[in-house]
Amino acid sequence: MKSGTTSSAAAGGNLITGRSAFLSLLRDEGVDRLFGNPGTTELPIMHALRSEPDMGYVLGLQEGIVVAMADGYARASGRLAACNVHVAPGLGNAMGSLYNAKFWGSPVLVTAGQQEIGHGLTEPLLYDPLVPIAEPLVKWAAEVHRLEDLPRIVRRAAKVALTPPTGPVFISLPGDILNRAAALDLGSPTRVDAAGRPGDEALSRLAERLLRAERSVIVSGHEVATSDALEEAARLAEVLGAPVYQQTVPYGAHFPSEHPAFLGALTRVQKQVREALAPYDLAVFLGSDVLRMSVWSEIEPLPDGLPVVQIGLRDWEMGKNYPAETAVRADVKETLRALLPMLESGRNEAGRSAAADRIAAVADRNWAAKRARLRAAADEAEAKDPIAPAAAVRHLVDALPLDVVFVDEGLTTSNTFLGQYPFRDPQSYFGLASGGIGFAVAGAIGIHMATPDRPCVALIGDGSAMYNVQALWTAAHLELPITYVIANNRSYRILKDRLIAFHGDDNFVGMDFQSPRIDFVGLAESMGVSARRVERAADLGDAVRESIASGRPRLLDVTLSNGYDT
Repeated sequence: MKSGTTSSAAAGGNLITGRSAFLSLLRDEGVDRLFGNPGTTELPIMHALRSEPDMGYVLGLQEGIVVAMADGYARASGRLAACNVHVAPGLGNAMGSLYNAKFWGSPVLVTAGQQEIGHGLTEPLLYDPLVPIAEPLVKWAAEVHRLEDLPRIVRRAAKVALTPPTGPVFISLPGDILNRAAALDLGSPTRVDAAGRPGDEALSRLAERLLRAERSVIVSGHEVATSDALEEAARLAEVLGAPVYQQTVPYGAHFPSEHPAFLGALTRVQKQVREALAPYDLAVFLGSDVLRMSVWSEIEPLPDGLPVVQIGLRDWEMGKNYPAETAVRADVKETLRALLPMLESGRNEAGRSAAADRIAAVADRNWAAKRARLRAAADEAEAKDPIAPAAAVRHLVDALPLDVVFVDEGLTTSNTFLGQYPFRDPQSYFGLASGGIGFAVAGAIGIHMATPDRPCVALIGDGSAMYNVQALWTAAHLELPITYVIANNRSYRILKDRLIAFHGDDNFVGMDFQSPRIDFVGLAESMGVSARRVERAADLGDAVRESIASGRPRLLDVTLSNGYDT
């Protein structure tokens, strides 16, 4: 039911139920599938789906999986994704995944069924106020109290979710609202065009400041990928002669890895970051998080007196922890398109030559040079048993097609992966934005549904996989050709490494799962996903190729060394 038809129906007194209006509103907002896990309070929506054959339903076996699938779909498509969870316990189950969606900025509309208005006063089974639960993690949250308000609330939620900085939103849907009927005007979608550039005066000041620096460095981040500005970011590095680091949390393809200016990602160790940035006289944060760290240190990562320039749409990031000498709230791609000609015309031949020399000077420490050294080290570790992570990663990377979409939650294994796998386009890599594990098994499903013409491979630590492993059932049910590679070191190795680094303690309590070992092959096959165990590094490449060629979901359980001989 399109908005014009619905307006006429409202004027004529024709009735529509809340459940049908809800699905019509979603469809009109561009949603063609609903991710969900139903309960009794969501049955009105399930009933209405019978009359909406164009609205697909993607079943997840737990609410965290539901939101993670919707999150993945929103990340890879850039469109509004919608999901439905079951009352207060279901929303509680989903909070870890909603936290991930918040940090990516995924435009996900999360809805939950709620007890009928007034019935909550009696504190029935499964009841709790839902809006206060969701509010800390979403851009906007509301409960529908009148059926007549449903269109306005859904339209507002979609607009808020999709307006940069994008992010998740939440609506509580009481059962009586869904079951009632009324003459409604469903309205129409609103989209806010935020792809703007700075004014001419601001651009001139920005260009002058960038050209005045003699040793600038670029930190490239999230908005470079979401605005599809990799080409423009690379050109900026060339014009300025600026080496480029990826932001400290590398959860996307934020810069073309093989570009000679690219040095890889900054770490999240304050002392190391401070040393890396110390040689420069200007730091340009391009659509990036600004030196987001993991654990506290008395050392600040930004060197004293280093001027900061920020460009992007996430104004909350600007000056959040470190003052910005220049902060430009604008779309990264449009800003660079307007800025680059000004910078190019402002450089004389000597300036262009000096810029080229500065990039040439990092040739022995750029990403490509580091990659060569990593691969040489991987060769030396080839014969180790269990498999050394670096050797496994080398064979994995060599087996990936050029158009692969890679989903990464490998944690310690990813330390070597990011040094070997080149980012080539904005959809080539999706990583863990929040640090909260449990995204990738389910997230890969949504990502592949948004990019069905590209092969999808996911690298997932064994500990992470157990947070949402039942998402494998959905991959099998939908026959999605996703290759899951489980980096199985039978432990939380990242915690072991940190316990030693931070406390000098190698008494690993609660960090191993060896007795009994988790049988990922058996788990996968129990949910309809073919699986095999890989115990030699040399076998991994062919296993990945065979899995991709099969056109079906497959799981590879790769036995890795955990670094502590257990």
